[in-house]
Amino acid sequence: MNRILVIDDDQAVLNYLLVSLTQANRFEVEALSDSTQALALIASGQFDLILLDMDMPETSGWEILQSVRQNHPEIEVVILTGVEDVSLAVESMKMGAYDYLCKPVDNNRLILTLERALERSQLRGEISQLRDQVKLEGLRHKETFKNILTQNKNFLRVLRKVEQIAESENNVLIWGESGTGKELVARAIHQISRRRDKNFIAVNAGVFASELFASEFFGHEKGAFTGAVSTKPGFFEEANGGSLFLDEIGELELPIQAKLLRVLQEGEYFRLGSTERRGADVRIIASTNKDLAAEIEKGRFRRDLYYRLNISSIFLPPLRERKGDVELLAYYFLERRAKLNSKKIEFISEEVLSVLEMYDYPGNIRELENILAGAVVLENSNSLSRRSLPPYLLKAIGPPRVVPVPSEVRKTLAKLEADHIQRVLEYTRGNRTAAAEILGISRVGLLNKMKNYGIEIEPQPRRGGQRRPGN
Repeated sequence: MNRILVIDDDQAVLNYLLVSLTQANRFEVEALSDSTQALALIASGQFDLILLDMDMPETSGWEILQSVRQNHPEIEVVILTGVEDVSLAVESMKMGAYDYLCKPVDNNRLILTLERALERSQLRGEISQLRDQVKLEGLRHKETFKNILTQNKNFLRVLRKVEQIAESENNVLIWGESGTGKELVARAIHQISRRRDKNFIAVNAGVFASELFASEFFGHEKGAFTGAVSTKPGFFEEANGGSLFLDEIGELELPIQAKLLRVLQEGEYFRLGSTERRGADVRIIASTNKDLAAEIEKGRFRRDLYYRLNISSIFLPPLRERKGDVELLAYYFLERRAKLNSKKIEFISEEVLSVLEMYDYPGNIRELENILAGAVVLENSNSLSRRSLPPYLLKAIGPPRVVPVPSEVRKTLAKLEADHIQRVLEYTRGNRTAAAEILGISRVGLLNKMKNYGIEIEPQPRRGGQRRPGN
């Protein structure tokens, strides 16, 4: 049962709230009229929610709210205020209060507001628990993988393999679909390796035409060609002693593949315009989203280069195969993007989570981040809703599933009560006293309900024509 602390210096208001909340039979309630004791009580107790009056002498509600937000962010706060102080209540919500209630407090709205606030508190706890699950169990270099969020056991096995490969001097081929985090893994390999203190140079290999490759990768001397106004070191020289990450290696043209292969075979190269041999003490980490074996069969990739690069191989599974990671990553991107856009969006609705879980993500993690980035800009509430999702995503998933609601489920509480009273009266053959006893209410209360619900069942005589007394 949730614990609620009510703080108000008006004893009459305090008594009313205490009775209302106790009668609801859903909360454990503690009342406090002396606001000077509030901070100590909050620090010592285990409260899920605080119902807080803002206008109090000595220690004000504003001071208490600030302290709770700073020291006990897990506790929800609902503000009590007079009609004339609504602007103050709105300011308190900017400080982190869940909602405000104007005095005199409507009992139904009081219960509804508290229940919703507690639901948010529970959801925040679930999110915190979700983050706590990201312990990267079994990994020896957790700090190195801090930017890789996962709780998927299969992916954790991949990361353990990454740790083993990283400690070797082998060239590495990382393959998988676009957006699966190949560069993050490449950087992790470098950070774990013995080369961690040297440079990590990342290059999109597919953007270099054949005539630019030698100049960019090997460097050139001043005057080596028209436009070479100064000496320039190449990527191999910059990465010397460290790691050279060649992204999208499958896009390299065949002539470039031959030049790269020669460097890997000989371990040396020449700057353009120079006859000085330079050593290539570089670990190559390559990545591709292509099936290089199929590219070899088609004559688009050199088999000998493939074997030079693929000494150790790492496959990164697509996001759709990382069960449990979509929600984890979605909340991570939500928090980051909300902060970037100065928005207080803390949650993702169940409907949106369901949509995100059903999608296949051809763009993988990068696409999920883009979806959250766009949705955060459009969302105006504190919870990400379906209306903020991109149309292409909603189209891919299809319309929301409408589950037929059985007629018995559609009945209102009043209709259920009326039906039950009707059955009990039929069972007692219209005997009001007996029916009231079965229902656990007074005979007067039963008569009032019969009148309200339009139930007209006349008492029936017992066998022998005699009525039971009290009818």
